[in-house]
Amino acid sequence: MNQHQALSKPAGPILALDLGEKLVGAAVSDDRLVTIKRLAPLKRSNWKRLLQDVVTLIQRYDAQTVVIGLPLKLDGTSGEAADKAHQIALNLARSIQQPVFVQDERLTSFEAMENLKAEGHKRGEIPDLIDGEAAAMILRDFIQTDQERVPVTPS
Repeated sequence: MNQHQALSKPAGPILALDLGEKLVGAAVSDDRLVTIKRLAPLKRSNWKRLLQDVVTLIQRYDAQTVVIGLPLKLDGTSGEAADKAHQIALNLARSIQQPVFVQDERLTSFEAMENLKAEGHKRGEIPDLIDGEAAAMILRDFIQTDQERVPVTPS
């Protein structure tokens, strides 16, 4: 498989992360990229702890690819949140063997809340599920996208 093929069809399972201030949403696909499972959110503390938690998920699910949600502004430009997410993606790409990608995640939190309501979850359950659902949406978009995927390459 050449590099272009690898970028156009990433290997699964794929682990997706939605970086929040306090929690990191996580979701993983199966190896055929058909099903997506929401995972319990990771507590956000320091870089070392986040890296350990991500590596644990990579090992538990045999993830071959990692996708980080990139919170672009509504107009598609990068702001402080996107810059921070890109820096974490870069640090992750330097620290693990798996390829790391970023995926536009505009409006995923709003859509995640709507999806959870549509699934019949009660208002009190949604806060515990929202981070994982946002990560699942990032992963779904990444798998289904026709756009060029954006790999994060350490310099």
